[in-house]
Amino acid sequence: MARGCICCVKYMLFLFNLLFWLGGCGLLGVGVWLSVSQGSFATLSPSFPSLSAANLIITLGTVVMVTGFLGCLGAIKENKCLLLSFFIVLLIILLAELILLILFFVYTDKVSENARQDLKEGLVLYNTDNNAGLRDAWNTIQGEWKCCGVTNHRDWHTAFHDDVVPDRCCQQVYPDCGRNASNVFWTRGCYEKVEEWLDDNKHLLGTIAMCVLVIQLLGMAFSMTLYQQIHRAGKKYEA
Repeated sequence: MARGCICCVKYMLFLFNLLFWLGGCGLLGVGVWLSVSQGSFATLSPSFPSLSAANLIITLGTVVMVTGFLGCLGAIKENKCLLLSFFIVLLIILLAELILLILFFVYTDKVSENARQDLKEGLVLYNTDNNAGLRDAWNTIQGEWKCCGVTNHRDWHTAFHDDVVPDRCCQQVYPDCGRNASNVFWTRGCYEKVEEWLDDNKHLLGTIAMCVLVIQLLGMAFSMTLYQQIHRAGKKYEA
């Protein structure tokens, strides 16, 4: 009976982590592809120059891969040390997520204000050398979201010390349209548009967050159940 329980939980945990590991491989592949093919697309924040989409996806993919590998190997080998390591890693990730979430809600206004200020400081780098990534990012965001600047198009006037804006701020885009003061620019800031999108999709984002939480809790439950079953069976394992 005990051996049957161990086998059942073992293969459930193995399949669970195999999917987890494959997902990590996919994320890592996407991150590497972005880094190689879209290397000029970087972060908007001058305070965190390494906080690009590609680097975030690579980091997330690596963490998921390592965690999934620990779970897979620990389950198939029935190794208590690996299973305990897998449980601890998931617990640390879960606690870190909860702490960041609590801090975000406690300091929402301060985080929002600092983010706006940091993004405005980054506008100054738009036309500077070695900042093609920031320039491409702003062009893409303003073109796709139909917005201009952080709070409004005047943010660009402050950054450029002139009454000009990037061409993607124009409602009718053509070369150097941003230098024509008579043109009609998008009046809403990109930060406001992002906030609006987050508010409109809060139910979807909440569902995704709950799914991630359930997956983490299931992984912890499976690993600890298998660990206890192995421990009770009294089998000797190599570390």
